Amino acid sequence: MIVRQRVGWLKMLFIWKGSVLKKIIFQLFVITLFSLVVLFFNGRIYDYKVTLNPTIFTLIGLALAIFMGFCNSASYDRYWEGRKLWGLLVIETRSLTRQILTLVREPSFEAKNDKKEIVKMISAFCWSLNYQLREKDGREHLSRLLSSEQFEEVKDKKIIPVAILDLIGKWLNKQNKEGNVDTIILSSMDHQLNQFSNITGGCERIHNTPLPFAYSLLMHRTVYLYCFWLPFGLVDSLGWMMPLIVLLISYTFIALDAIIQEIGDPFGEEENDLALNNICKTIEFSIFEQADIPQREYKVSDSYCID
Repeated sequence: MIVRQRVGWLKMLFIWKGSVLKKIIFQLFVITLFSLVVLFFNGRIYDYKVTLNPTIFTLIGLALAIFMGFCNSASYDRYWEGRKLWGLLVIETRSLTRQILTLVREPSFEAKNDKKEIVKMISAFCWSLNYQLREKDGREHLSRLLSSEQFEEVKDKKIIPVAILDLIGKWLNKQNKEGNVDTIILSSMDHQLNQFSNITGGCERIHNTPLPFAYSLLMHRTVYLYCFWLPFGLVDSLGWMMPLIVLLISYTFIALDAIIQEIGDPFGEEENDLALNNICKTIEFSIFEQADIPQREYKVSDSYCID
């Protein structure tokens, strides 16, 4: 994900990174070339003059814009819900870390080290959720943050974040049995773990339930049919300016179609998806600082800028 400071209007026109233009530039080139061919033959196919009233395209364009607005709202809702879930995860990890550090007694030096191990486990949960949503292998972070026994226990699990939550829950139950945390506080911590489970389930729901394919297919086909028929409706009224106007209209519709597809899966690794890596770095930096655990070399001054 890319988040920029506001730049001037002129510079904004030429920004490339984060733009979907590089995805659709070939399609725009083909449509522009097709428009030039239509202009050259004056809208004729052999001896037949294709006559289309521009009013038809006005009506179709209005209906298409309304439908694309609906799809865009649906995609952005998915994107924003994903962002809210990960924002909630930032809050809940800090809260659980604070409770572990301040409300669980430390009868020995080993108990203090156990707390740090659990804080590392919280970070491992975040990284494992990140890589599960991206369908990647995140074992490098698990081996770094978990003990060898813990790593062996969770590495072959299908849903590793849930397995890590089970380990944290077992540790809290052990502390309760040893009298290091009372039942009321244990209930509060269990609520935090339930929040972690809710966040995991919410993210899985977004990831595993894309926008209905029929919507995407209908919108994609209609956009391209509209753009390829548009030159025939504008060639007589616009003349040599027709290819430029067709290019502008096509860019608007095709780019919006590409954006809808991109943000519909907010947990991917494209430039406009959520910066999950940097959110995980932020969480790790924050909770490690709470627990006085040595930090890695990366910092979080620009955590939400580029993933």
